[in-house]
Order: sequence, then structure tokens, then C-alpha cells
Amino acid sequence: MILQESAAISSGDTAWVLVSTALVMLMVPGLALFYGGMVRSRSVLNTLMMCLAALAVVTVEWVLLGYSLSFSPGSPLIGGLDWALLRGVSEAPNATYAAAIPHLAFALFQAMFAGITVALISGAVVERMRFGAFIMFGLLWTLVVYNPLAHWVWADGGWLRRLGALDFAGGTVVHISAGTSALLLAGWIGRRRDLGRQPLIPHSVPFTLMGAGLLWFGWFGFNAGSALGAGGLAVTALATTHSAAAAALTMWLALDFLRNGRCTAIGGATGLVVGLVAITPAAGFVTPRAALVIGAVSALFSYFAIQVRARTRIDDSLDVFACHGVAGISGALLTGVFATKAVNAAGADGLLAGNSQLVMVQLLAVAVAVGLSLVGTFAVILLVRALTPLRLPVSDEIDGIDVSQHGEEAYYGGDVGALAGRRVAIADSVVLPAAEIARLEQARRKD
Repeated sequence: MILQESAAISSGDTAWVLVSTALVMLMVPGLALFYGGMVRSRSVLNTLMMCLAALAVVTVEWVLLGYSLSFSPGSPLIGGLDWALLRGVSEAPNATYAAAIPHLAFALFQAMFAGITVALISGAVVERMRFGAFIMFGLLWTLVVYNPLAHWVWADGGWLRRLGALDFAGGTVVHISAGTSALLLAGWIGRRRDLGRQPLIPHSVPFTLMGAGLLWFGWFGFNAGSALGAGGLAVTALATTHSAAAAALTMWLALDFLRNGRCTAIGGATGLVVGLVAITPAAGFVTPRAALVIGAVSALFSYFAIQVRARTRIDDSLDVFACHGVAGISGALLTGVFATKAVNAAGADGLLAGNSQLVMVQLLAVAVAVGLSLVGTFAVILLVRALTPLRLPVSDEIDGIDVSQHGEEAYYGGDVGALAGRRVAIADSVVLPAAEIARLEQARRKD
């Protein structure tokens, strides 16, 4: 995060950070739609719920302990407890992080980042992980992985920040950690029962496109809001964010056409998100010209990462690692190449500006984020597994996770058994016996 100094609170800067907080929060339902459209209809409610519940549970953790552990004064490894329960975090500014806005506004802005990070992980384990186990995992993971990593990279005194690692809005803290952890969690839980036995077709591509659009919109708060002020740096971050997303979407469509002879909607939505992820660590340190390169190159890496993953036995269901982990790593390393103080004097010059050392620092930050995510996620998996099973029983997976975990279905409002002996009108003209409806419903459940 970029520190700004001011003698007094700026109403304009405060308004921008509050709007940005709301935009990042909007990314969570956007992500839910993006993920939800790519799963089968019998799993969509659970997919949406994992995203929304992650924001709620992590926010509680953030207020109780998370913000203090992540940002309060402490050691280079972890913050102290001075700001637990948000004690001392008030309307007054904190000059260390953002002297022009209330300290509480900064804390709430950061809460949204923590919440969406856990929501991202859910895409790797849709359709087969118990809802309660995921919520428990998300809570513990935030404590074990996210809080320390945020402190190392962003907090005053964090050891990676002291070394000069750059992460403007969360490429390392959010996306590399989420992508790496998602890959390990997916591998541990195992493949979906139907994978390889029948096509797992997205049930609503329009959902996914609408979610991608909301993510594109909300990402302006994610990146440009990280300037923590309504000034030139926010404008640059917004411009680079938009440019990288456009370049990645264009590259993905080109790759799709070259490989398959057509441009798919799912591919376009995925490429868009990859570009947004890739520019996140660099948004306030590079020019829009560099952002085009970062978006296009990262799309290339993520595209082929998906092809490689498809040849393995790891069922990272919605390719969280390829889209967030790989793009986050690519963006973090390219930040070391394209960063320039001409854009942001509080940053650093990168390789093209004559400072090859920054690439090495960025490489170290990437390695540390991957290592902490792997070790921390493994520890959390073992702990959750000791308390509750992680995976659904086979019978529940066959019936559908929405019914087994939530007692609801997304697109059916009643019980087929209640229709016995009755006839149901379809489109006001076609009439089907209840027995035929029951047969169709049984076939749908087997899909």
C-alpha cells in the first residue's frame, strides 16, 4: 500500500476510499456469479454461499484480531494486539498508513481484501467440500496465512516491505496466496466424482460474464483505491488496471481462436480476470503502456497453465491457481521489470529503469508467499480435518451439494413427490403427467 501524508483529513480522499471499499465489497458477489455460472445447477447455491460467507466470517476475524495482527506495531513477522477489537482505530487518521483519511476507513478497506482472498480459494473445491469445513478453513487460514503475509508485505516494519518488495494492491498478499493455497486444498480433497465420467458443463455462462463485468468494475476500487487518495496516483492505477484487463482479454480471445477456431465467452471472462490479477501488484508503479504488456504476457502464461493443469489429476475446479496464482506471480515479477519512480516516487525503479535488484526482491517475495501459503495451508487442513470431515459423502455429492449442505435448490421450488397424481402445465399449453416430471427430475439429478 502507498503511504500518503497530509496535515488533516481530506474529505475527497475519504470519499474515494469509502467508495473503493464498497467497490471491493461488490467484487464478492461479482466473484460469486463468476464462479456460480461455471458450476452445475445443483451446486450453484453452495458456490454463491461460500463467497458471501467468506466475507462475513473473515470480517469478524478482522475486527477481532486480523487487522491488529496484520498492521499494528509489532515485530517484522507479525503485528501486536494493540488494535484488537479495533481498539484505538477511530475517526482520527493514522499517519503511518494514510494521514488524509480516518484510520477506521483504512481498516475497513483492508477488511474487504482479506474477505475476497478466502472467497477466491472456494473456486478450487466447489461441488465437493463441506460448507462448514470450508468456513472453518477460511477462518483459520486467515489467521495462519493471510495476516502474517499482509504484515510482511504491507505493514510498517514488515520484513518484506523493509527489503523493498512492491505489491500495490495485493498481487502477492491476495492472489499468489489464494492461488497456491487453492491448488493444495484441491489436491488434498481430491477430484469430483463425476470428473472424467461425464461433461461438467457450466450451467449459466451469462452468470459468469455478468460476474466478470462486476469484477472489472469493482477492481477499480481494488487497485485505484489502494492509492488511498483521490489524486494522480489513483488515476494512474485506474488506467493501468483497465489497460491490462483489456490486453489480457484480447490475448485470450486470440489464443482461443488460434487453438479452437472460435472465441468462447468463458475464455473471454477468464482472460479478463487474469489481466486484472496480473496488474494488481503493479498498478501504481507502472505506466499504461507497461500494463498492456503485463496483461498480455500474463494471459499467455495463465492460458497454458490451464492446459497443463487439465492433463494432471488435480481437480482445481475453476482453475484458481492458473488464474490467480500464475497471473499473480507473473504480475509480481513483471512489476520488478517495469516499475518506475517516474510514476510513483514512493515505489522503486525496476529492471528497465536500470535496477535489476528489484526483480530479485520480487522473486524473493513470490517465493516467500508461495512457501508460507503451502506450509500454512497444510497445517490448517490437518487441523480442520481433525475436527470435521472435509469432503462430502459420495451419496451427498450425487444428490448435489446444494441439497445436502443447504437444503435448497436454485431452480426448483418444490418437491416432486408432492406432485403425485397431478398434471402440471408447461408454457400454458403443454401438459406432462407428474410421473414424467419425476422421471425428468431424476435424470437431472444424475447430470
